[in-house]
Amino acid sequence: MRKIALLAAATAIAGMVATPAFAEGKKVLLKVPVWFGTHLTGLGSTPKWLSEQVNVTSGGSVKMKIYEPGKLVPPKEILESVSKGQVNAGWVTPGYNTGLLGQKGSIFSAVPFGPDAPEFLAWVYYGDGRKLWQELYDNAGYNVHSIPCSIIAPETSGWFSKRIDSPEDLKGLRMRFFGLGALVMEKMGASTSLLPSSEIFPALEKGAIDATEFSMPAIDKLLGFHKILKHNYYPGWHQPATMFDLIINKDVWAGMDAQQQAVLENSCKAAMLDGLALGESIQFPEIKENVQKGVQIHYWNDEMLDAFRTKWEEVVTEESAKDPEFARIYGNLQAFREGYAQWNELAFMPRPGTVRVTK
Repeated sequence: MRKIALLAAATAIAGMVATPAFAEGKKVLLKVPVWFGTHLTGLGSTPKWLSEQVNVTSGGSVKMKIYEPGKLVPPKEILESVSKGQVNAGWVTPGYNTGLLGQKGSIFSAVPFGPDAPEFLAWVYYGDGRKLWQELYDNAGYNVHSIPCSIIAPETSGWFSKRIDSPEDLKGLRMRFFGLGALVMEKMGASTSLLPSSEIFPALEKGAIDATEFSMPAIDKLLGFHKILKHNYYPGWHQPATMFDLIINKDVWAGMDAQQQAVLENSCKAAMLDGLALGESIQFPEIKENVQKGVQIHYWNDEMLDAFRTKWEEVVTEESAKDPEFARIYGNLQAFREGYAQWNELAFMPRPGTVRVTK
């Protein structure tokens, strides 16, 4: 993690140390359905970790109970259910709710060729990102308070049954793909679908899809992609970092006292650090193990990366023309990145070289 110190400084771990006892008052139980199973370490495990911290730190004033996907409400219904007060909280990412929020929602999940984790966090917490994120829900008419609550390391770029050496190799490919990156892949000639994690492996077995991306190597291992697909590509240009949020019904949020709200805000900042540090720590052994199992690890050649970037720029132009809010949010992020680039170039030592693991 080349700039993990920035992330650590931005967290509120200090708020997790012992504090004076909470005044006796109304206790809050948040019932939190989650999008991903908590068995997915580094992806779905964060809300479980969060609930444990909240339950301890609040001294019992706030408790969270996590419900696995589909146990309380289906993942796709979490946002609307929280807004209507049918459940009082949920753990989601806007990129899975583009049907409700539009493609601009994906900007708050992952941006192709976009910011890595420290830069993303800098924009969210100390740029306009957090304000724009809440406005996303408000302008769409959803009665939720959003707290950015997790971020994960870069994802792999995808699993394929054959080498992909030129843009022509993607034409006609049927692939599971997420977010704004899916719009890029469509422009490259692939057809995409956003299958949930539980359906990806069966779809590969049956030949319903030819390729897939999902998450980081340690997560992909749990889904068994290496058993079928033997070509794994990097870097994850489509998801350099991915954010998630805890959404709470606004009426429930307004009914909490300042201490209870602070516990949730600061616990989510701590979850940012824990989720990223965990994700960064567990990937290399899985890459090494994949190689031992016959998986060929590839780094996209310059022709492919240039093609992806060109198509991404086309997507930005088209989505901005269709939706002024997309243009406003993306423009704000880009303005922040232009300033950050000067800091990044001056402040951080360049890497002596890139190590690429191949077989």
